[in-house]
Amino acid sequence: MVETTTLWRPVGPVELRLVEESGWRAWPPRLPEQPVFYPVLNEDYAVRIARDWNVRHDGAGYVTRFEVDSAFLGRYPVRQAGGRTILELWVPAEELAEFNDHIVGLIEVVREFR
Repeated sequence: MVETTTLWRPVGPVELRLVEESGWRAWPPRLPEQPVFYPVLNEDYAVRIARDWNVRHDGAGYVTRFEVDSAFLGRYPVRQAGGRTILELWVPAEELAEFNDHIVGLIEVVREFR
């Protein structure tokens, strides 16, 4: 049995549609202006981004939750992006396909804001 770590990602409707097109198994490639993929380490932080940023900019925000092989995640140090609980991982865009290969199970939507 693989030990996993739960991660969250706040997304707008466009990114959510691309995740759905993957069968809920992968994150889409980053755009040229997005050199890093940022999953976050707690649901509260993801909720704040989805509710306060995605809704304002995209009309809707979603919080997704997914599991990743913990041993694989060891290569990405936890980054504090603000306050004590504002924690995220920085996955270089060129490593996203490999990151996707280490997702265990499906990506699921756990919250929706409009």
